[in-house]
Formats: sequence, C-alpha cells, structure tokens
Amino acid sequence: MPDPNGFLRYDRRLPARRPVPVRITDWREVYPPAGEALIREQATRCMDCGIPFCHDGCPLGNRIPDWNDLVRTGGWDAAVESLHATNNFPEFTGRLCPAPCEAACVLGIGGGQPVTIKQVEVEIADAAARGGLAPRPAPAPTGRSVAVVGSGPAGLAAAQQLARAGHAVTVYERDDAIGGLLRYGIPDFKLEKQHIDLRLAQLEAEGVRFRTGVHVGVDVTAEQLREAHDAVLLACGALQGRDTPETPGRALRGVHQAMAHLVAANRVVAAAGEGRPALAVLPDGTPIDAAGKHVVIIGGGDTAADCLGVAHRQGAAGVHQLDLYPEPPHARDAARDPWPTWPWILRSYPAHEEGGDRVFAAAVQEFVDDGTGQVRAVRIAEVTVEKRDGRRIVTAVPGSERELPADLVLLAIGFEGTEEQPLLAQFGVARNARGAIDARPDWQTDADGVFVAGDMHRGASLIVWAIAEGRAAAAAIHSYLGGVGELPAPVDPARQPLAAR
Repeated sequence: MPDPNGFLRYDRRLPARRPVPVRITDWREVYPPAGEALIREQATRCMDCGIPFCHDGCPLGNRIPDWNDLVRTGGWDAAVESLHATNNFPEFTGRLCPAPCEAACVLGIGGGQPVTIKQVEVEIADAAARGGLAPRPAPAPTGRSVAVVGSGPAGLAAAQQLARAGHAVTVYERDDAIGGLLRYGIPDFKLEKQHIDLRLAQLEAEGVRFRTGVHVGVDVTAEQLREAHDAVLLACGALQGRDTPETPGRALRGVHQAMAHLVAANRVVAAAGEGRPALAVLPDGTPIDAAGKHVVIIGGGDTAADCLGVAHRQGAAGVHQLDLYPEPPHARDAARDPWPTWPWILRSYPAHEEGGDRVFAAAVQEFVDDGTGQVRAVRIAEVTVEKRDGRRIVTAVPGSERELPADLVLLAIGFEGTEEQPLLAQFGVARNARGAIDARPDWQTDADGVFVAGDMHRGASLIVWAIAEGRAAAAAIHSYLGGVGELPAPVDPARQPLAAR
C-alpha cells in the first residue's frame, strides 16, 4: 500500500549536480550518487495510480509503481528484481533516457511535479551493480545459433534475452570495442564506461560471444553469416547524419558532423583511462578538438548538448548553439501537447549551465572562408519556420544577418537513418523513404530469417525504444527457432509513442 500523502509531504527533488568549475575539469558523470534518504523520499511521492500512465509512457512497460514502493519500504533486492524484469539495462536508461514516463506521470497533470522516476531507476540499478550483476545462464543449450550485427542497446538486449533462452549468440561489432553509441557516441560525463563493462562481463558469463573489428558485409559476408547461424538480427543503428550540402561553404575545413567530434573525444577519454596518450582526430588523422577555438553547434537536441559539454571540457574559447526553431515554452502547453504526451518545452541540459550561448530561431546562411579553405565564421539570420502541405518552410528575416566567429562548426541536426552499407544489398534488404529498414509483424525483414530492431528499424530514437525493440525481436527470433515457451515482447514493429491525435 503506497503512502497516500507522500506527494503532499514531499516536493520533487533531485540530487545536486557536481559544481560546474569542478566537473568541467574532468570527464566524470555530472550527477553524484544520491543518498538513500533522498531516493526513498522521492519514491514515496508515487501514488501507485489505479491506471499508471507511466507504463504507457515507457515502451518497456517498466513496473514503476511497484519498484517505487519497494524502494520506499527499503526492499532494495526486490526492487532490483522488479526493475530487471522489464529492462535489461536500467543503468543505461536511468542515465540517458529523457524519461517519457515522467511526462506521463499523473502528478504532472496541470503543471504539477512528476515523480523523479529516472533518478529512482538509476539508484536501483547502481545498487544492483554494487551487489554484483549475477549472470543468469540458460539451464541447457537449444543447439540453435543467432548472429547479432551491432552492439548498441538493441543488439545487446536481444543478445541477452536469446542467450538466457539457451541459444548460442555471437555479437558482431565493426568497431574495436562493444557498446555502439553507448561506447563512443555518449560522453563519459553522461555515462562512464565501467557501467558498460560490468554489463558485458555479465553477458559473457551468460554465454554471449563478442567479435569486434568485424565489419559485416566487408570482413564477413552475409552469406557466410547465414551459413554459420540459424537467424540473424540487424541492429546497426541509424548513424547517417543529416547534412546541409546546399549551404555555401559546407566543404570548408573545420565543418564536421557532430558524431565525428563526439567519437574522437570519447576515444581520447578511453585512451587516457588506459594510460595511453591520444589526440582527438578523425579517422584520416585530421584534428577535431575544440581547445582554444570558437565553436558553433548547429542543432538543439541531445547530440548538440553532448557536443556542448565536450567543447567545455576541451577548453573552447567560446560556444554558440543554434536552434532553427523559436525558444520553446518553459511549461507544457496543454492545448498543443496534452498530458500524458511528450511535451514540447525548453529542455536545458547540464551542459547549458556550464557555459555557451543559445541562439533560437536562427539558421546558417553561409560558412565563411578565411581565405585558405578553413572556416572562420558563420553568417546567420533570424528565421521563421512554418509548415505548408507537410513541408517545412524556413524564411530568413530581411536585415537580420550577422556573423559569429567559428573555427569549428558541428552539425547536430539529426540523422537520416541507417547507413547505406554492403550488408544491406548482401542480405537483400533496402532502406525505406525514412532511411530505415522495414520489418514485418514478426520483426523479419524481406529476407527470411533476417530480423531488424532498434534505430535501424525505427530511425534515431530513445534508448528505451531500442531496448524494447531488442527484447521484442528476441522473442520473435526465439519463436522462429522453435524455442520452448515465450519471451517477453513489450512492443510490436508498428508501435508508436504516446501522441495527441
């Protein structure tokens, strides 16, 4: 029985972030561990609603009221079990998910204060890690084999589910380390990499095999993979960055995709952790470091905020972040985004309190050459944005143009789907109009026995959707292989987030 007065007795509170002057000198996580007293207090605010809309806000169907009440009463071991019943990697979602469950919390109706679900989740996950992530190997092998291509959250979730069902699972990763964007795309100040390593040790103990440095379609052909395995899951993500080739000066040196900057920075941090010197460079050796530079980040989402935090820690001389759209409201507009849908509001990340200037309703008109082929500035203009016949129309405001100094420009304007790569043609699948790979209701692609999940199927999305799709695809593969019983399948390929109709 929950505390019926908890939300009346306690306000929403989060643990204090590490001080800005301290945290920008290192790459450790912004949030320190919260004390048990604070977490139990916040869990007490959960009302255990008769209809818990937080369940629908989360595609994993996390049993949020259950583990909130277990934390409230000190039942941490049971809370760990409840959380892991629906989520393979709560230590990732608790750090990286923007928490659509909180947007759907009943306490948020009318501008109220939702439960700090995400913070409670990460504290339960960290308690589990401190106690040791015990492996749960299958009691007996099935004799069937599955290849998982890609080691992001979708691929890893599917691999764990299938291994626990007794199938022999091999994860193929073209990079030199397992984790996908969790490893090299997410900065350590959001996710320190020991959390990944702890989980990988658990998966290995459960029988999952990892093969790094293997580019499927190049180093191993699709035919070879299909001969070696009974089923294949494609979980290669959606890494094709959106570009602006039509903008004058795009080809200048110093104008890069945001992910190139993040990957280079993460590699430097990883090397430092191993005691190896390293420089932030592109694969061709071109330096891509913000130290001492004027940086312009184009985009207003998570990736842009990650670039902002990295630029601060690399010692940028100054940073401007440009957003095409006008500044969002600070509170939910109930007419536009009624509860419990995900609201369009101003989202400020920890990186924003570390410095930099945000410029709304602005677009780059030209990347300005310094005379040697290197960018020296961006010429921007105020813009208006409207939709006509389903198309976005951007109009520059006459007389509003000005220049911003820029030695490094990072494009963080979204993703166009999965990359065009040899494995697609070899498996006989093609990208759709959204740059993603279609799946039938059983998660199979147009190629029999070849399944798809995560961002490769959905397009760039949230980590909870990736894990949910990985779990659901694993259930479909288990059925395809004739496995005994059923695995949990939280979503189907057509499932969409909560939205106002």
